[in-house]
Amino acid sequence: MPKTPTSNCSDCTRGSGFPLKGEGFSRRRFLKVAGTGLVASYFADVLDPRLLYAATTAPNVTLRNTAKNCIFIFLSGAPSHVDTWDLKEGSWTPADFTPDTYAGGNIRFPRGLMPQTATHIDKLAFVRAGLSWAAVHQLGQAWAQIARNPGGATGAIAPHIGAVVSLESQAKRTTADVLPGFIALNSPGIPTSGYLAAKYAPFGVQTASTGLATLSHPDGASRFSDRWSFLHQLDANRRSGALGKASMDMNDFYDQSKALMDTPGINSFFSFNDADHAKYGASSFGDSLIVARNLVAARRGTRFVQATLGGWDHHDGIYDKPAAGVNSLYTQCAMFDPAFGALLTDLAAMPGSATGKTLLDETMVVVLGEFGRTTGALNNQGGRDHYLRMSMVFAGGGVRGGRALGKTDANGASAVDYGWSQNRDVRPEDVTCTLYSALGIDYTTVRNDDPLGRGFEYVPFAKDGVYKPIEELW
Repeated sequence: MPKTPTSNCSDCTRGSGFPLKGEGFSRRRFLKVAGTGLVASYFADVLDPRLLYAATTAPNVTLRNTAKNCIFIFLSGAPSHVDTWDLKEGSWTPADFTPDTYAGGNIRFPRGLMPQTATHIDKLAFVRAGLSWAAVHQLGQAWAQIARNPGGATGAIAPHIGAVVSLESQAKRTTADVLPGFIALNSPGIPTSGYLAAKYAPFGVQTASTGLATLSHPDGASRFSDRWSFLHQLDANRRSGALGKASMDMNDFYDQSKALMDTPGINSFFSFNDADHAKYGASSFGDSLIVARNLVAARRGTRFVQATLGGWDHHDGIYDKPAAGVNSLYTQCAMFDPAFGALLTDLAAMPGSATGKTLLDETMVVVLGEFGRTTGALNNQGGRDHYLRMSMVFAGGGVRGGRALGKTDANGASAVDYGWSQNRDVRPEDVTCTLYSALGIDYTTVRNDDPLGRGFEYVPFAKDGVYKPIEELW
């Protein structure tokens, strides 16, 4: 096992912010484009070549193709795996965790900590032999979301995995698909579209019960129409010059923005009522999962939704009881548990697009952080420090629940049974291969349009068989 970092962590902050790789395309920025009359050059820094490229793939790759959507729940700050998904009981375990046995004795779970999640164990598959590459927040967070080393040759140009999903789903879009392919809810600062066209960047939304606030022009429809016409007159002259491709890419933003503004009822997907707000735990994270549910149920073009819950960086006071100013495992699970439980309940009860399928059958849900936390007894501050060993959770999208893949030692520090055919630790790249395979995306794809001219791999080394989907999930 790698050495465990000490608790003196210079990169730690409560809430555990994301790497500073750009703000993404926030809804404010996105929807104001047409209304302000800004020209394409304003966004030249995020624009890239269009879709024309030649790609290669590895031969004889079998894709699962069991999911139409993905809800990616990122727990930034790194939750303690031995207190949650790979429960290890000892003198440190609070009595009110009330661990219980599930799945015929194969799973021990802290029912008292996450009672709503416990009711859905039959839907969940726990992967316990996960291993991060980096026990540093910003590095680990970016790695989990771009499926490669952020400091490597292609790290600086790499898109978020949701941007790849958005691009790959483009060919199947219809005129009814007016929503962006990738929507990020309450997830500021996440990686964007990298070198891919900016239209595939995350459409960032800070959730509110009233939905999107910028779907109409403040000066009225007539003024908007005038600005819209003038904008296109300006860009018509630019398309024949040096900004030709950039101007065309910017036109995609205009069209997407206007489609949202012109589509009746679009705001219903982003809004919610008091009853759902309460059902999902009355928190901003709960609100994000309500909207995630709405978006995949709408079937209007969104295929990848990310929701983020920070605050899991518990170097001290991990078991402190909830109180004003306290951040502990209890406070975080009090937000996560009702929201996650309600999401699974609703998706399982909603019909899918195929006969006999539910929306959960068609939506892969994954829960993970950037790494895990130290095992065994607590540190001298009553907390747990950074640790590479981690666990993650999968549900839906054809996943067989009620199972734990892999096994760790008595403290959760080392894998003693990897639990899958590759017989090694599950890395972030393997998780990405799994998501892509479930969505019918060839994870061995190598694009040949990258600015480095070296070929951009969706998942590095996957074409050589180094990284694989976790087939045992199905």
